Amino acid sequence: MSRFLSVCLLAGCGIVSLLAASPPPQSTSMAGSRANASKATIEGLVRDVACPIQNLDSTATELSLKCVSECVRGGSPLVILTRDGHLYFPISDKMPDTDQRQELMPFVGKYVRASGTVFERTGTRAIVITEIKEMKDIHLMIDEH
Repeated sequence: MSRFLSVCLLAGCGIVSLLAASPPPQSTSMAGSRANASKATIEGLVRDVACPIQNLDSTATELSLKCVSECVRGGSPLVILTRDGHLYFPISDKMPDTDQRQELMPFVGKYVRASGTVFERTGTRAIVITEIKEMKDIHLMIDEH
């Protein structure tokens, strides 16, 4: 038993020394970062990510509100789907990133104009939203079922 305790104590000391030597969590801003970023305004439908990824017929102006609602309730990430089929993931302007879901929830199933900083990397797009407004003049074809 004494040998077992010695091994546990040694292992515990090793873990503590590794944690002590680990760098602190990153807490920086985007300022000065090396990224493909630009100020932009985008327009599109706020919705879950699953359907437009899995269904290429999914558009920014036609949706099943029931399906979108169920996916969002299930925890599917939110995106903005533009008319040209691009998906923009909302991100924060902080590192580590913070969840933007609550800010977008009032806009789920609505067509919006969002302004902010857009990032692109190998076809993936993200936006730090500084302003978002519903575009009520855009006609959406909504299937309630």
